[in-house]
Amino acid sequence: MKKLFSIMAIAALVFAGSITANAAAPTTSTSLVAASTVTLVQDDAAEDVDNRTWHQKLKERFIQGGPGFMGIVLVCLILGLAMAIERIIFLNLSTTDTQKLAEDVEDALKNGGVDAAKEVCRNTKGPVASIYYQGLERADESIEAAEKAVVAYGGVQMGQLEKNVSWVSLFIALAPMLGFMGTVIGMITAFDKIEAAGDMNPSLVAGGIKVALLTTVFGLVVAIILQIFYNYIIAKIDSIVNSMEDASITLIDMLIDYKNKK
Repeated sequence: MKKLFSIMAIAALVFAGSITANAAAPTTSTSLVAASTVTLVQDDAAEDVDNRTWHQKLKERFIQGGPGFMGIVLVCLILGLAMAIERIIFLNLSTTDTQKLAEDVEDALKNGGVDAAKEVCRNTKGPVASIYYQGLERADESIEAAEKAVVAYGGVQMGQLEKNVSWVSLFIALAPMLGFMGTVIGMITAFDKIEAAGDMNPSLVAGGIKVALLTTVFGLVVAIILQIFYNYIIAKIDSIVNSMEDASITLIDMLIDYKNKK
């Protein structure tokens, strides 16, 4: 009797389990279909986003950041790049093969005198050639006069090399500060909306915070781009200045040898 009761109990449990499984199956299938539908929708949305070019995305972010501060930051980028490119072109044109110039000037001094050496410097571009020319102009006076002329004109040439570099540095500092100002204004706008609504609704503050973050990001990006150009310009100026100093010493030595041989 006990065995019969146990068998009937097990059969009842199996029957109840099968009914539960069959009832849950449609729900599970429905969930799978719903999940598949959501996944397909998300994939389609992702494909739509990915189909946009980086230019379109950048333009959209720029518009979302607001034309006020974003426009000012863009002006900083344009002016900074223009001045940086102008300096880079000028510095590259000012670069001279100092060793070859020194050899040509020395040969001209030995064969044709000071006038021939000045002609070599006159036909060569760059601050090093200009320093050589100024030193040769005072060669007939004394070595001290030639040295003073070289030092004085070297300072003039250094000023020309560093022209407009301070403006690039200004735009590097100005761009992130404008971005931070946009951040502060965006946060103030967000809190004004909260105060007017009297409720801490995330949708009220999302727009202001988004504008704040976008202006900060664009300001930092502009500063990073200009900083790269600025460091290259400074390194180029240092290289040319070192060449000018070496050339000045070489010129004085050549003038001393020239006067001793006369």
